[in-house]
Amino acid sequence: MENRESVNFIQKIINEDLESGTYGNRVHTRFPPEPNGYLHVGHAKSICLNYSLAKKNNGIFNLRFDDTNPTKEDISFVESIIKDVKWLCPDWEERIFYASDYFDQMYDYAVELIKKGIAFVDDLSAEEIKEYRGTLTEPGKESPFRNRTVEENLELFSKMKNGEFANGEKVLRAKIDMASPNINMRDPVIYRILHESHHNTGDKWCIYPMYDYAHPLEDAIEGITHSVCTLEFEDHRPFYDWVLSNTDDFKAAPTKQIEFAKLFLSKTMMGKRYLKKMVEEGYVDGWDDPRMPTVAALRRRGYTPESIQSFCEAIGVSKAQSVVDIAMLEFAIRDDLSLKAPRTMAVLDPIKLVITNYPEDKIEYMEAENNPDNPEMGSRMVPFGRELYIERDDFMEEPPKKYYRLFPGNEVRLRNAYFVKCESFVKDEDGKVVEVHCTYDPETKSGSGFTGRKVKGTIHWVSAKHYVDAEVRLYDYMMDDEDFDKSNFLEKLNPNSKIVLKNCKMEPTLKENKIGDRFQFLRHGFFIIDQDTTEEHLVFNRIVQLKSSFKGAGTR
Repeated sequence: MENRESVNFIQKIINEDLESGTYGNRVHTRFPPEPNGYLHVGHAKSICLNYSLAKKNNGIFNLRFDDTNPTKEDISFVESIIKDVKWLCPDWEERIFYASDYFDQMYDYAVELIKKGIAFVDDLSAEEIKEYRGTLTEPGKESPFRNRTVEENLELFSKMKNGEFANGEKVLRAKIDMASPNINMRDPVIYRILHESHHNTGDKWCIYPMYDYAHPLEDAIEGITHSVCTLEFEDHRPFYDWVLSNTDDFKAAPTKQIEFAKLFLSKTMMGKRYLKKMVEEGYVDGWDDPRMPTVAALRRRGYTPESIQSFCEAIGVSKAQSVVDIAMLEFAIRDDLSLKAPRTMAVLDPIKLVITNYPEDKIEYMEAENNPDNPEMGSRMVPFGRELYIERDDFMEEPPKKYYRLFPGNEVRLRNAYFVKCESFVKDEDGKVVEVHCTYDPETKSGSGFTGRKVKGTIHWVSAKHYVDAEVRLYDYMMDDEDFDKSNFLEKLNPNSKIVLKNCKMEPTLKENKIGDRFQFLRHGFFIIDQDTTEEHLVFNRIVQLKSSFKGAGTR
């Protein structure tokens, strides 16, 4: 039986257009962000979708900034977005464009609409325009300035362009239908006055096109064939089509707008304006705080572009709005790193283990596999001695049933080393265990072929003479539960979304690595060396735990 690849509904539309030759067998897509914040994982879905559609169909993919509102835009956002797209699409031919590059053309097309009698300059204030617009059940009413002559509108629009009016004094509106059941078609504003300097055009303009007017023109000017966007733009599509059908240059084969469901992720606030609020009010440590769902934050946390691409492919494309379980994103990075990340031993909450019958000055080097699932990654030699560090929860004075790690009288294997038996322990003046004393059996060395007896527990360790100190940051879900929305999300932030552990003990081999290197800490999860690392101070971020857990940071 023939094995056919599944095709999403957007690809089906593209297939039909290719078969009919609608766009001359071309496929040209774009990702059009507004540079007013950092991209988040929902944008990553759109990037991956648009890029993959172009690539699959031997087409072209543009990154195009919809920079039509200078009051909210910043060059730092432009730079961050370019970096994100390059990271997600490493083999992308850099095609970077700006809506502001087309401001002259957009102005000329607005003049064309005025000359056709389907655009007019309005003196109503923003509040009055809203009042005149009507409701979903009641039609709007026409502006008293709607029937100005073409000549008067041309003169006023020219004066708007020349800076002769104040902000909000006048706007240019399309003349469509104030009784339209679609409110977006009730004479929408297409130009407003903003005496603001623009990051790209400087002070050349004091009028700026509205997004809904600029968007179809940008697509058409660039030759975009399929304008793929999220569902909230579905109601705006009639105006998108209206702009192109009334602009002579683009009537022949206008760009086709196609909508799909945006990404909502469980345990995560996704709205850009709300993420911006969290940054500006100090709830997080910047746009790239690893708790954030921004692409920059995911990159810093340790996610790979391959894992995000895999996640976006797994969740698919549809018209149905839904919330995707964040466990799917976590699965994607675990799956990607399982064969890539070397294993290492790291003790995050250390107590000292002393092997009382081991020679004081003796140092051995134990061979440890770098990745049991990927033998090609080889092995490393780990120093071992009389004094070690182990995890505090690998010892209990009075253990519960089925606890197989260290407790008085019990024997465990030290990973890659020997069997040790707990003989005693030492407490400090506060009653806290600070040392565990064991004896070892020299016949039980790993790899020796010893078969005399078995133990149920294996624990990891780090040599107390050869460790590297590190700071470890345990990141967890941003939101405490799913019962949040834009009105209360700040009250629902997870107070344990970041836990910082100091003086963690690492294998000395980790000192030889660099920022951005990823590892699996045995039993703890996957980690990355953070950008805050210096020669004197090693910092790790937890990427993800080894198993899915919704119990909070630090659980195992």
